[in-house]
Amino acid sequence: MKFSVFTVSVPDWTAEETLAALVAEGYDGVEWRVTDQQPSADGQPGFWQGNRCTWPLSSFVEDAPRLRAMTEAAGLAMPSVGTYCNCEDLGAVEQAMRGVKLLGAPMMRVSTPGYDGRDSWLRRRDRAVGQYRDVAALARQYGLRALIEIHMGNLLPSAGTAAAFCANFDPRDVGVIHDAGNMIYEGFENWRLGVEALGPYLAHVHLKNAGWEPAGTRPDGSTAWRCNALPLRAGAVDMAAVLRALRAVDYDGWLSFEDFSTQAPLAERVRDNLAFVRGLLAAGE
Repeated sequence: MKFSVFTVSVPDWTAEETLAALVAEGYDGVEWRVTDQQPSADGQPGFWQGNRCTWPLSSFVEDAPRLRAMTEAAGLAMPSVGTYCNCEDLGAVEQAMRGVKLLGAPMMRVSTPGYDGRDSWLRRRDRAVGQYRDVAALARQYGLRALIEIHMGNLLPSAGTAAAFCANFDPRDVGVIHDAGNMIYEGFENWRLGVEALGPYLAHVHLKNAGWEPAGTRPDGSTAWRCNALPLRAGAVDMAAVLRALRAVDYDGWLSFEDFSTQAPLAERVRDNLAFVRGLLAAGE
């Protein structure tokens, strides 16, 4: 397997600093974040706002050749691009695909709509299937693969729901990003069950961790809970079990770290995450 970092998780670093750090630590690639973000309220870089390692979608087509040259000069591959485009906005999807094609990456994330349980999931899913048909057609036109990330708060929070959704499409055009950390928030299934269900749609893997803790009392007197990001070694995801599941289905693609924990400094997280997972793989996990 090969290792990359999704740059949403390195908000303190510029693109140049990120490339240098990943090369120094022995990573194989980088997964660039692309979105038109807002500045952070306090002026400090954050994961979602003011992220210094994010490329604007609005100028991505113009920026892509320079970004490609920088990445290739560093000797790093680009397995995918983490856009924040949604299948409901086909214009933004095509704009991003133009940039990704120039960048030379083979895949890009295209999200499905959010879902909060307030209306019919079936109706929203069926509408999204129709919208994603247009995304799949664009992916084929541009020679790319559109990726749906398993994500809490979205229509497809589990491997099972993602597999059923993707059955409507050719796996050459559409694939899935498996994200065990997201599935701790919502959508947990046995890891091997999930990767087997995805079959040919398993295209990419994000690695992060999370865990639950009590968060007060509900009006009915029961305990309320919340889920938070945790270090890779400390959360509810059994990383060894995830790796065993991936190896059981002969997955030999990319593992892209997306660590939102903040207990350790950024450089230490980037270094330790790779050492941890490499150690598990070397041990046969």
